[in-house]
Amino acid sequence: MIHPDTELRLANPQIGHGVFATRFIPKGTITWVRDRLDQAFSPAAVERLPATYHEIVLKYSFIDARGLFVLCWDHARFVNHSCNPTCLSAGYDFEVAVRDIAPGEELTDDYGSLNLEYDFSCSCGFAGCRGLVRPSDLLLYGDTWDRIVAGPIRLIPTHPQPLWPFLEEKGPIEAALSGRSPIASVKANYVNVAELLCGYPPLAR
Repeated sequence: MIHPDTELRLANPQIGHGVFATRFIPKGTITWVRDRLDQAFSPAAVERLPATYHEIVLKYSFIDARGLFVLCWDHARFVNHSCNPTCLSAGYDFEVAVRDIAPGEELTDDYGSLNLEYDFSCSCGFAGCRGLVRPSDLLLYGDTWDRIVAGPIRLIPTHPQPLWPFLEEKGPIEAALSGRSPIASVKANYVNVAELLCGYPPLAR
């Protein structure tokens, strides 16, 4: 579920649609939560889908730590990639704003953290754009993303959090916020997608 102070807009003709803030969203705000309406498909279940549905799942889903294709039910599935994203995740099923997001600004995340199935060329426009985003980026940059997200996660108790009721991981998150456990690393979400999809030729894009 995407933050309620957002809307779907055309980002540009090349990218298509994106998710934009309709109000100021402060750093440390939970911007997306995986909720019970999101659908999850095993690779075998995706393969059994009719071709039209198959294409939709492959285009709009991400692969979670259990190797399931997760298709968000709302416009969260239109969040675009940036090498300088406004939102990141740690090792949980939610994302947090890693800086203040102004009204009219696009919410983005880093697709390298989402268990990609293939490399893709990036032209996000950021001065430090990686140029090529790869499935291995989660392991290569995971420590960096953990450092970036650690401060914003600790700000969660300081802001209104309309998505908090939908979190399934309240216990582990509260333990991390209180210092009773470390913040889970985003690298905990890593899946070797090539191995996962071995034997499923129809899933190759």
